[in-house]
Amino acid sequence: MRTTSTFSILFWVYSTRADRNNESPIYARISLNGKRAGLSLKQKINLDLWDATRQRAKGNNMTARQINNYLSDVRADLVQCKRDLEREGRILSAELIKLRYLGEDKKVHSLLDIFEFHNKKMKSKLAPKTLCHYRTSQKYILAFVQSEFGKPDRFLKQLNHKFVISFEHFLREYSPEHYQGKIGNNAVMKHIQRLRKMVTLAYDMEWIDRDPFVRFKPHMEREEREFLTEKELKDIIDLEIHIERLALVRDVFVFSCYTGISYADIAQMDNQSVVFNDDGSKWLTGKRNKTGVQFKIPLLPLAESIIQKYAYHPRTQFSKKLVPIISNQKLNSYLKEIADQCSISKNLTFHMARHTFATTVTLTNGVPIETVSKLLGHRSLKTTQIYAKIIEKKVQEDMDILKKKLGNKK
Repeated sequence: MRTTSTFSILFWVYSTRADRNNESPIYARISLNGKRAGLSLKQKINLDLWDATRQRAKGNNMTARQINNYLSDVRADLVQCKRDLEREGRILSAELIKLRYLGEDKKVHSLLDIFEFHNKKMKSKLAPKTLCHYRTSQKYILAFVQSEFGKPDRFLKQLNHKFVISFEHFLREYSPEHYQGKIGNNAVMKHIQRLRKMVTLAYDMEWIDRDPFVRFKPHMEREEREFLTEKELKDIIDLEIHIERLALVRDVFVFSCYTGISYADIAQMDNQSVVFNDDGSKWLTGKRNKTGVQFKIPLLPLAESIIQKYAYHPRTQFSKKLVPIISNQKLNSYLKEIADQCSISKNLTFHMARHTFATTVTLTNGVPIETVSKLLGHRSLKTTQIYAKIIEKKVQEDMDILKKKLGNKK
């Protein structure tokens, strides 16, 4: 069914509002589909000089030419306002055209608008690494918009359930330059989760009038958190290394295994991070880069020996940090070399050190889960309970082996 719209602009004067000089204000009337909006043009004209039929000033003198040129400009501007609103996909009305002309209409916000607003307002609230994750997600969203719609941006009002589903499909097929392959399921869900948070922010600010995620259900696959066994950790500690870069990486990794501190937090620690308790024992203190939660950890002998080992290392002398710091990318690459030398088949990454601290170093040795949660700087005990489940699973596996051995003997 084809629809048509009626649009017109009328200039007129209020003859009943003429002043003592017989001058009256000029008005514009915008009409669209039977609806009208009046607009004062802040101009006056002598009623004797106004041609109501032509909606123009009479004559060709300078005053008449100025008024008529002004009316022509107003007409052109109102027509342009209508065209701009149509291009933006707005629901047109005479009142909206008037507001656009006056610069008072509500802006149609886009993805780039919410990205800019989010990054600016959340800069002081989010950790730099978290904000970096958001920027990566934003880059993927814009890559999808360019691929799907052939445009560099998209209005928020155009987002719907189909957009979300299509973006999910795009991510599953997308191979970023810094990836070795395609993005995994949980990483895909994380990017969609960040988009959802930004869109929810736009919804709360009334930039959009509906939530495109209402019917979307994220699906996270349960991941087993790998950690080193006591033997594997001992093999890494006892490994004879003659290459300085590998020895350095091994030591920083072991330091994390015995403190539970993430690499991002270790990179921020300096001599001021070591404090003395009332009994004279040494503790490590700081604030988690990811969550901002304060932590305080007793300094175990092996971790302290690593700090002492690198106290006068050129890198720590220059950076004033507790231990030498290298890029996280190189660190994980070097850890794989160490894993090969120790015949460890697990995908050894630096974050595994934190898991090892939670399981092999603390929980397995009887440290209460509430204490472990505090040491790890977790906001909620639920976050720590995943490690307790890992320990339970390991106990069950060991008991199954024992049952088989006992069964064979019987």
